[in-house]
Amino acid sequence: MTGFDAPTVIKAKRDGGRLSDDAIDWVIGAYTRGEVGDEQMAALLMAIFLRGMTGGEITRWTAAMINSGPRLDFSDLRRDGARVRLVDKHSTGGVGDKITIPLAPIIVACGGTVPQASGRGLGHTGGTLDKLESIPGFSGELSVAAIRAQLGQVGAAIFAAGELAPADRKLYALRDITATVDSLPLIASSIMSKKLAEGAESLVLDVKSGSGAFLTDPEEAAALAATMVELGAGYGVPTRALLTDMSVPLGRMVGNAVEIAESVEVLAGGGPDDVVELTLALAAEMLDLAGLDGRDPADTLADGSAMDAYRALIRAQGGDPDAALPIGACRETVTAGEAGVMGDIDALAVGMAVWRLGAGRTVPGAAVQAGAGLEIHRRPGEPVSAGQPLFTLFTDTAEKLGPALAELDGAWTVGQRPPPPRKLILGRVEEEKS
Repeated sequence: MTGFDAPTVIKAKRDGGRLSDDAIDWVIGAYTRGEVGDEQMAALLMAIFLRGMTGGEITRWTAAMINSGPRLDFSDLRRDGARVRLVDKHSTGGVGDKITIPLAPIIVACGGTVPQASGRGLGHTGGTLDKLESIPGFSGELSVAAIRAQLGQVGAAIFAAGELAPADRKLYALRDITATVDSLPLIASSIMSKKLAEGAESLVLDVKSGSGAFLTDPEEAAALAATMVELGAGYGVPTRALLTDMSVPLGRMVGNAVEIAESVEVLAGGGPDDVVELTLALAAEMLDLAGLDGRDPADTLADGSAMDAYRALIRAQGGDPDAALPIGACRETVTAGEAGVMGDIDALAVGMAVWRLGAGRTVPGAAVQAGAGLEIHRRPGEPVSAGQPLFTLFTDTAEKLGPALAELDGAWTVGQRPPPPRKLILGRVEEEKS
């Protein structure tokens, strides 16, 4: 395709114009091939961040990213002689959001099959692959043949997108370092390009709002959910979304290996109430959308079948589910100066603290610390004694503790009254029936 150049496309969006279908196809293709530089795409991303996109532009941008690589098809797959039900879930990102890790095994234990292309950490939110790769031996780098075989044998695969939507892989990394993460068009197209290319036949979205989410406004989150549900329907993939609160971190653990440990607690029938509640709510939506209603997801936690599925998944991808998980050698504990009740904890501040500890990255492709993280000892509304530990920070780099502690400064309170209760699940968005 000829007749386009990067400065002209950038200028059109900078000035508030609508990018034509051909212009979008060209710029995505040229960037994927390396003919448009990172500095030029960064300028275009900022223009999109500031000017937005129409629904038509988002649809075409998503299609161009899907078409930049292969689209997987597992519709012929059989397990135990029966055709599989391919269903997936995706979260827009949050602090302490480890839901995928217990959720996929629950779905397998209920008879579903989960092909999940997952990401690395983005901004202040952790990545599922970074967390899983803190398990000794685990690898998220799977070939298409390995994904297919694992889905047939184990029922789930959690893998790096690889060649799926390669344009998004480059854009995802660039957004992370150019302050263009929290843009509705870019979030919607990034998520849906990978999800629509991975081979799932139905999709449930966890769309978060609050201080720890990329979109803090619940109305913006609802608009994002509606956009993604519409994109899924346009590709023949039934899609629905739960709108959930991300004003406070999920659970008590935030980081990489520490979130794996908490996920295992959930699979063992314990774990924090909010993590269990959201996991089971998303499981119910996934099973309903896939037409699987034979088992109660909670039963798979009680009888150990979800744990069995988890262990099989970890082993299939080279991990040792019995290995000790790494934890940072350098620690710092924040204690309460007075007795009272724990107030709200700002999710963004916690996410930034954990990023400072080394759980996230500052440049694309950088290594993360598997043992970096934070434990929340007292959740909002829980009683606090003077001198009691409130937070413990973990890192392998002692000089990271100071900046992380600075992020937590002013992010929590201890008072005499509990904070108002928060609703975790705020709403639901599904395809409008004509």
